[in-house]
Amino acid sequence: MEIFLRIMAFILNAFGILVTKILDLTMSPRKPKYPGIRNPLLNKSVVELVTQLRRNEITSVELVSAYIERIREVNPTLNAVVQDRFEAALQDAKLADDLIAKAKSDFDRVALYTKYPILGIPFTAKESCGVKGMSFAVGSLARKNMISPADGDVVEHVRAAGGIPLLVSANPEFCMSFETSNNIHGRTLNPYDMRRTSAGSSGGEGSLNGAGATTFGVGSDISGSIRLPAMFCGVFGHKPTGGLTSVKGHFPYSLTDTKFPKMLQLGPITRFARDLPLLLEIMAGDNKHKLNMAEPVTLKEMKVYYAHGYSGLNCLTHPVVDPEIKWAITKAVLCLDKGGVQSKKLDLKFLSNSLEIGLVALVDLKGMPSIVTQRADRDPSMRLLFVELFNSIIGHSIFTKEAMFLEVMKRFNGLMASGNMEPYREEVHKIKVHLNQLLGNRGVLILPTFHTSALCFHTSLVNMTGIDHMLLFNILGLPATHVPMGINQRGLPIGLQVVAGQYQDKLCLKVAAELEAAFQGWVPPVPHEVKSE
Repeated sequence: MEIFLRIMAFILNAFGILVTKILDLTMSPRKPKYPGIRNPLLNKSVVELVTQLRRNEITSVELVSAYIERIREVNPTLNAVVQDRFEAALQDAKLADDLIAKAKSDFDRVALYTKYPILGIPFTAKESCGVKGMSFAVGSLARKNMISPADGDVVEHVRAAGGIPLLVSANPEFCMSFETSNNIHGRTLNPYDMRRTSAGSSGGEGSLNGAGATTFGVGSDISGSIRLPAMFCGVFGHKPTGGLTSVKGHFPYSLTDTKFPKMLQLGPITRFARDLPLLLEIMAGDNKHKLNMAEPVTLKEMKVYYAHGYSGLNCLTHPVVDPEIKWAITKAVLCLDKGGVQSKKLDLKFLSNSLEIGLVALVDLKGMPSIVTQRADRDPSMRLLFVELFNSIIGHSIFTKEAMFLEVMKRFNGLMASGNMEPYREEVHKIKVHLNQLLGNRGVLILPTFHTSALCFHTSLVNMTGIDHMLLFNILGLPATHVPMGINQRGLPIGLQVVAGQYQDKLCLKVAAELEAAFQGWVPPVPHEVKSE
């Protein structure tokens, strides 16, 4: 444990708690201006839509048109879209309908959907994940006119399965913030409260999914960037096992750090837990066999460990978890107990150095481009860094203050002495072995995704010690799923995180589906306006 670091974290944590509580008490919610869902197609899961498409009950053009209309309804409020490809998507939908029409028999249609499991299904993708011919600025003014030369690998897998990209969605500058706001497109708003952030860095995807404006989204996660937007926006988000999905074509990217493809993972964000297994298999590409999804798992075979937060001195340098989130975890465990699961409360004392481990892992990432120089092989001078940090704070820089702060922290080794870092690197391996042995092939760990519901803008930095619960599982390479568990008294979504052993992603998804069935899952921010047929 690093004493100076912990003192600084204690001060930051106390200030963050104070700021968050004051804003929660004084900031009245601003409800969204967009209407509720009117078209019943928008309330169906991918699994249901695939069945209807295969049976010729609906057309891809109808489905794509419905989502285009919904996006146009919500985006003026949310500001989640970077660039759309609506006309091209409609052309893709016509091609999908033609393919389906040529499959005359039931056998032919089954064969078609075996080859293209989501043929005709529209989806959205985070800008940083790369969609050919679309914006690839990733929130940076210095990259404003950059276009993605090709689909990123995961987007390519989804398109090869028959998916139709509608747009690329917003992310913060270089994906380096826990709120989605940049100097090109401005703020992306939370679909439940326009005064609050949709989180980051997959904030555009979180916002669109929360508003019911996409079937699913492709996001990326290096320290909670799928799970936190999923929590703030009331939907499901899965961070796969490290190394399961390819990160080729993503920006930022490292060509030299072998740990980077395991820490960063691309995965699905969706309103419906029942879609997660299909989507994850598609995104995994050639690695899908590692998931062993075909193996049946019953609740009675499973064991659930749970925790409401850190214990011991670690509590003092991390935010207090909201009582409503603790109660959500308790309800989830009680529900699973009724299904025959064995549950046990777990003391997280083996994670007592979580703060140091997280900072060392982030500082250790090599080959990442600097925000200032835009290059991995040339760091800016310290003087230039501080000038740009100051200018970003007063709004006179082309760079955002959150991204600049993280770059400065990296240059300062996360306020840690270089000679003290090796023990924390070694501890990562011990924790990984311990958790994989504890969870095995039938165990999961339930714990908070984050300590509170959606934050107000400009408060992510003072709440940054709260990301430990997510960041740790990127470092350990373990799969983790955010599960929505209803709405709190402020009218904002809350939820929990389900973690499993390496390549046991299906256990996370199994628990997510069970909890969705018991607790409803996604709760729309605006009541539906679907007319009875």
